[in-house]
Amino acid sequence: MDTSSESDAVARAHVAEQAARVGAAVAAGSFRRGIPVETKDEKTDVVTQADRDAQARVIDCIHSTYEANAIVGEEADELKSVPDEGPAWVIDPIDGTNNFVRGLQVWCTAVAAVRDGDPIAAAIAAPELGDVYVAGDDSVTRNGDPISVSDRGDPEECSVVPTMWWGRDRRDEYAAACRAIVERFGDLRRLGSAQAQLAMLAAGTVDGLVTNVYANPWDTVAGVHLVRLAGGTVTDVHGDPWRHDSEGLVASNGEIHDELLATAAEIRTVAGA
Repeated sequence: MDTSSESDAVARAHVAEQAARVGAAVAAGSFRRGIPVETKDEKTDVVTQADRDAQARVIDCIHSTYEANAIVGEEADELKSVPDEGPAWVIDPIDGTNNFVRGLQVWCTAVAAVRDGDPIAAAIAAPELGDVYVAGDDSVTRNGDPISVSDRGDPEECSVVPTMWWGRDRRDEYAAACRAIVERFGDLRRLGSAQAQLAMLAAGTVDGLVTNVYANPWDTVAGVHLVRLAGGTVTDVHGDPWRHDSEGLVASNGEIHDELLATAAEIRTVAGA
């Protein structure tokens, strides 16, 4: 990365952190306050006014510095796919809204800066956990301290997440994912927020994540950037480098990646049956 690109990444990481903190603070103001809940496409696909208010504040924060940049966001009329050219921002005001509305603390605000489709800076704020993750050009921190993925290489010592959401018509794949994980690895974790789980992978709290689902960019891009800069490996289900439009997401500490790809293959076998 040349000096100008490095400087741009650092500047955007600063704005990403500011925006994530602001959005998380707005959302936290409604947490456990009995806020009304609306349903989108499925009974478990929910949204609240806190999502909308937090997204608006995140966008205001970004546009105060980068007024002309495109926004990809889960709510309202923002873009729903990442532009292949130029600068843009990918945001999720509350990743883990189901947790949020149930009063569970594992939710976060995620903000990523991308250029020509690739992330260059990101921040994830999880206010109820007291954690803020920031990734710029070559390092990633949690609450200001450097972090890295775990060095665990024995699958029987590792915890793996079946991440994203398999709809009601794909529960056989969800079951296959859980079965493959508990048969291959030491334990399974599912915390209900893909971005929070990716941040935890970057910090070595969990050792891998896997899904065969095409994931929305607001659920993934920021966290993927954290994992990469923390020394992890992120691919699609075929083992190719991950992009925002890839099939599935396989992310790990690098040590157990082949085993995770084998897990993804088991899930895909059920999907294709």
